[in-house]
Amino acid sequence: MPSNTATSSTTPRDTMTHLDFFKKLKRLNPLEPSLGILGFFLVTVLLICCFFYLDYRSVTRGLRHHGISWSGLVVPSSSELTGGDSGRLGFLDKRGDWCDIFDGNWVWDDNYPLYQSQDCSFIDAGFRCLENGRPDSFYTKWRWQPKYCNLPRFDARLMLEKLRNRRLVFVGDSVGRNQWESLLCMLATAVPDNSSIYEVNGNPITKHRGFLAFMFKDYNCTLEYYRAPFLIVQGRPPAGAPKEVKLTLRVDTLDWTSPKWKDADVLVLNSGHWWNHEKTIRGGCYFQQGEKVRMEMSVETAYGRSIETLIDWLHTEVNMSKTRVFFRTYAPVHFRGGDWKTGGSCHLEKLPDLGSVVVSPDYRFKLFFDVLSKHSNESQVMNLHLLNVTSMSARRKDGHASLYYLGPGSGPASLHRQDCSHWCLPGVPDSWNELLYTLILKQELVHAQDLTESSQAPFVTT
Repeated sequence: MPSNTATSSTTPRDTMTHLDFFKKLKRLNPLEPSLGILGFFLVTVLLICCFFYLDYRSVTRGLRHHGISWSGLVVPSSSELTGGDSGRLGFLDKRGDWCDIFDGNWVWDDNYPLYQSQDCSFIDAGFRCLENGRPDSFYTKWRWQPKYCNLPRFDARLMLEKLRNRRLVFVGDSVGRNQWESLLCMLATAVPDNSSIYEVNGNPITKHRGFLAFMFKDYNCTLEYYRAPFLIVQGRPPAGAPKEVKLTLRVDTLDWTSPKWKDADVLVLNSGHWWNHEKTIRGGCYFQQGEKVRMEMSVETAYGRSIETLIDWLHTEVNMSKTRVFFRTYAPVHFRGGDWKTGGSCHLEKLPDLGSVVVSPDYRFKLFFDVLSKHSNESQVMNLHLLNVTSMSARRKDGHASLYYLGPGSGPASLHRQDCSHWCLPGVPDSWNELLYTLILKQELVHAQDLTESSQAPFVTT
């Protein structure tokens, strides 16, 4: 019968016996594409989970043990971590002069940070990210490593000895204050009795204080901060100015506090964050030259004029043979999807940009170098030292206060009001200060070598 024939003809082909099943299982290739993709996906998920939930230090310790690099992470050898022989010269060596210490990479270092925020009373509440609830501390573990030479390890006692009976003065905006507070904490690690470090006028550290000077009594030295975000005078407009002019920036006159800076032994200047349309023209702050408001003057032109004014002041007012002057370049912000007023964010950033990163030149950076080039043969420019932190800081999108600036116990800020311009402490500004320390040591070595060579020069009679 047809129906029976059809049934019997399909059964051998369509029905799998137990024996057939085990034969197929034996022939199964575990590396077939579908299963391979599934395995790769599971391994990837596992690695991601491990990264976020395991102690990161144990991961990097294993990487260092095997001497490998993982996803662009530059892992230094143990000799490099201690500043030992890693095939690079030391920057302080005589042959290290050619090394550009601002060209390098961020490397993980278990010996960092150099201090803990809870142990330092000189930090604004807004910079205490860990105490303010930031859940990760990865950002505190990165050290700046130049490509072609080694930096000396920061020695707080040695730095204080170099500053004995001297004044180190920071002048600039609140990011300059960030750096000043960082150095206070770094130096305080060498002072057992922190009561011997005090503000000379008895003032506490507060965000809105325009001038603060901390004395290190045992060394008779002061670390001072002067708030001057533009470096030039900001004040009321002259009589007869247009109604829309609420304030003016006098591009030809340095800030009123400048007489207090000029006798410093080390002077660290910075300007940049406030030189934008938002902080000036949009808010009714225009530019003044002499007694006239220049309504047509752009922010870029005004910034260039302010740097010209600074160069002139250094020439006429500062004894450059006594005062070491540093200008710290602009430290980039890292807002994504807006700015501080429009919901810009950086709170999800946990790691630096590692390896080579192309940084678009900022107009402030370019204008500053254009002005210096014009005056390159003048003594005040030849003795002006650059603390060029722009490129190295551009890679540290992970180092900002983001949501964690409201103070201990206040909880994270709103997602729409993040701080992606100031830096957590400890953090990135510590590395700026390590570079400052290195340059001060280098200058002293060069000066000592010059004195030695001049004393050994043959005496010529006529």
